[in-house]
Amino acid sequence: MDRALCIHGHFYQPPREDPWLGHILPEGSAAPSRHWNERISRESYTPMARARRMDGAGRISELLNCYEWMSFNVGPTLLSWMARSAPETYARILEADAASRKRLGHGNALAQVYHHVIMPLASPLDKELEVAWAVADFTARFGRAPEGMWLAETAVDTQTLETLAAAGIRFTILAPSQAEAVSDDGGRWQGVDAGSIDIRRPYKVALPSGKPMAVFFYHGPLSQAVAFERLLADGEQFFRRLSGAAGEGLLSLATDGETYGHHFKFGEMALAYVLDQARNGRDGLTLTNYAAFLEADPPKRFVRIREASAWSCAHGVERWRSDCGCTTGEHPGYNQKWRAPLRNALNLLKSRLDAHFFATGEPLFANPRQALVAYGEVMAGSLTPEAYAVAHFAPGITAAGKGTAWKLLSMQAWGLSSFASCAWFFDEISRLEPVNGLTFACRAMELARATGMADPEPEVTAVLAEARSNDPEMGTGRDIWDNLVRPRRETPKSLVSQALLQLTLERRLPAAGEAASAVWPGVTVSVRLDDPEDDARPGTARIRYSLETAVEELAIRYRPSPSADPFDGCVSLTPASGAEEGFCLRDVGLPVNKRQSLADAFARHTEETAFAAMLAQAATARKLVTELQEAQHTINLAPLWLPLWAGLVWHDVFDLPLAPKRTALLHLFLLEAGKDSPVKAALEARLAAETARRVAEPDPDWQQLARLVQRAVDLELHPDWWAAQNALWERRPFAGGTATLAKALGFAV
Repeated sequence: MDRALCIHGHFYQPPREDPWLGHILPEGSAAPSRHWNERISRESYTPMARARRMDGAGRISELLNCYEWMSFNVGPTLLSWMARSAPETYARILEADAASRKRLGHGNALAQVYHHVIMPLASPLDKELEVAWAVADFTARFGRAPEGMWLAETAVDTQTLETLAAAGIRFTILAPSQAEAVSDDGGRWQGVDAGSIDIRRPYKVALPSGKPMAVFFYHGPLSQAVAFERLLADGEQFFRRLSGAAGEGLLSLATDGETYGHHFKFGEMALAYVLDQARNGRDGLTLTNYAAFLEADPPKRFVRIREASAWSCAHGVERWRSDCGCTTGEHPGYNQKWRAPLRNALNLLKSRLDAHFFATGEPLFANPRQALVAYGEVMAGSLTPEAYAVAHFAPGITAAGKGTAWKLLSMQAWGLSSFASCAWFFDEISRLEPVNGLTFACRAMELARATGMADPEPEVTAVLAEARSNDPEMGTGRDIWDNLVRPRRETPKSLVSQALLQLTLERRLPAAGEAASAVWPGVTVSVRLDDPEDDARPGTARIRYSLETAVEELAIRYRPSPSADPFDGCVSLTPASGAEEGFCLRDVGLPVNKRQSLADAFARHTEETAFAAMLAQAATARKLVTELQEAQHTINLAPLWLPLWAGLVWHDVFDLPLAPKRTALLHLFLLEAGKDSPVKAALEARLAAETARRVAEPDPDWQQLARLVQRAVDLELHPDWWAAQNALWERRPFAGGTATLAKALGFAV
């Protein structure tokens, strides 16, 4: 296959979910988005699923699903979040793999090691789990077994390749610098480096087991140019660089998916341009993927890899365990001596967890190791907990034993999560990524203690004390543990407190004799309150932990705040076995991200309530606006009308139009008041969302929608019509009312 082209995108976000609540808490650095998954999805992953192709007049000619025309891997931790929080983008990714499989006989999607751990630094057990869980996740989502697997940071050694091959993986992708030597027969070797290896063909790796394994090497300079040389600033320039580099065999690039749109705004449009040119055969290029090329052109030569090497570290894999000098350069003068103690502390903990799992799990599982490997199917949703229990729990296991078994499995999952590569990649231990990794370790410790293990925390934090932050105020790794990690731990006290505060802030606190729930993916807290007794309301709090299938019930007495401040409320809890504990909500000491989550819940509820009330007032106000009088330039008492501006706009674009004489003054006011309105951006977002919703209805009012878009232009509003354009694209071919709206929304009609 000559002049073949394959652009690979590596899409990954580390596990960010709070290990007790099971959802991602607010991350201040991602503002105005709630967290980085949400922000990068909005800027990159979602635009790539519907990238705009433009004609010569700057109008939209096509919405291209880039995933359908490029090779890609999406990490399991990111896909699980997408399935819940960005379902349309998630669906487009699955559709893209199915379409490419139909076109090429092999799907574009590759699997990825589950938690993005640095595989050469992982134990044999952890290597097996990372690959087996990744295969289970991929198979459950894409409906087929993976043919290739992406290694985190392309970090590789022979044992890692053996683990891939044992799981049925046929190939992986490496950087050209990771090739050490090549051979025609596997016996006579010739040394190579990044500049001399022929990257246009796949290679065989002669594994000790004899199992087959192929390796592709990507084009290093071009891949670097996409990331660091602004190659995405011009789609035509991007294509010419690719066409000029293509020749006999396969030209492949490996790029971070976040480059398209997140690192380079509109980068997905440059990618879409290139993919469109190549799929149409310009300059004789042919788009393919690795598996299809491998079938057409099996490897004929052998390669010997550089052991324990990675694309992003010039020192092998030292970036993830020592002060090797590889950083992002964000803080010149910082050192990374903290990396070794962090690695050593987590390695120590994982060795203790492994020993505890097998010792405690021996009487609980039919085969502890097989049960642990198969747990990936439960996490993937392809095996129900009930079916898993039948297949892997020991015969005659008690209910208490089952509870312990589930906790042991969850303990191992969180222990593995702590090794996500991002914890070491950057230059400071107090960053979000290392703190998240330590938080997962904290949860694993808690589950270990709950299943009878001696507390490992003193031993682990003693090692962390050897790590020193570059910020003197942060102190050591143990200080970070005490000040940033340990406060994240959830207890019945903190969970009930958050539930009561959230229910109060959202005006959902239950009436006497009724119940209400605060629900997170990992835990649900149901509160039932009865009639007040001496200013306190007795009742019960039921805590159900989804991930460990455990339930805890407590008696509760809640004295609501006598003021408007919900934090002034007081609570007493009495567990089924234990003494009563009384406290005020203000003194619970929630960490900043959980307090921000409460603030977000309050803001969403308050904004919805306020907008609904304002709409009702604006409906009346609109009818009271008089005709424009001689020499009048705005409404009388205009400052008093400003709070109603957003509602007046809403009714003006969605309601039946008033007589022209009745609208002149109103429109004059709306145009002038909107220029500096602090709620303009929020209104534009509401208009865009409502328009998209109406476009997707079975029988939209096309005339009204076209008028809405025109009114936005008239009032100098700039809603982001992205979602509305996407919904309208699904209704092609454009004709009649759809054509009118399509033209208004920027399509070439």
